[in-house]
Amino acid sequence: MQIPVLEGRLVRLAPLEPAQADALAQAAAGADPELYRWTQVPRTPEEAGRYIAAALAMGAAGTAIPYAIVRRADNRVIGSTRIFNLERWAWPAKHERHGRLEADVAEIGYSWLSAEAIRTGINTEAKLLLLTHCFETLGLLGVCLHADARNQRSRAAIERLGAHFDGILRAHRLATDLTARDSARYSFVVGEWPEVKKRLTKLLLR
Repeated sequence: MQIPVLEGRLVRLAPLEPAQADALAQAAAGADPELYRWTQVPRTPEEAGRYIAAALAMGAAGTAIPYAIVRRADNRVIGSTRIFNLERWAWPAKHERHGRLEADVAEIGYSWLSAEAIRTGINTEAKLLLLTHCFETLGLLGVCLHADARNQRSRAAIERLGAHFDGILRAHRLATDLTARDSARYSFVVGEWPEVKKRLTKLLLR
């Protein structure tokens, strides 16, 4: 799968690759561990290497589009994100979406930023770039995001984007503390996209 670069004013989303392992680890280095308590973040070059390899394996399987988040001001890798759980539905032969190569729905996740990049507008622009790609290029019908239900910071960040809260999925995924994680699920659907895009664009102009 050819992964396009997504270019914004503040950030560039570049395809994740092994050569970024050191930079990815450095982005998380020195941060208060509490910052990433509920998020899987590689803290060493070795961990980053494994993190990238796992992401690329998902990409090779056609189930993910992994990105490094690069700050344009200094061309520095400051985090990572990906579109994943790309799901294709079994449309009947006469339906207009039958035979599409692209997915029908997906999730945005594995998202984290270096400490100094949080609350700078970078997350908003990164999500705008990803959602624009999902709805306007891939033609998705829906995009969801999940956060550990205990992760109030991530939940607040998602809610600021204008995502719809769908509810709590109990024992949904393995948590970073090796428990069965309850996930807060949020979503955007294609009919909402024009208004969501306007909202995110206005947030970036503030």
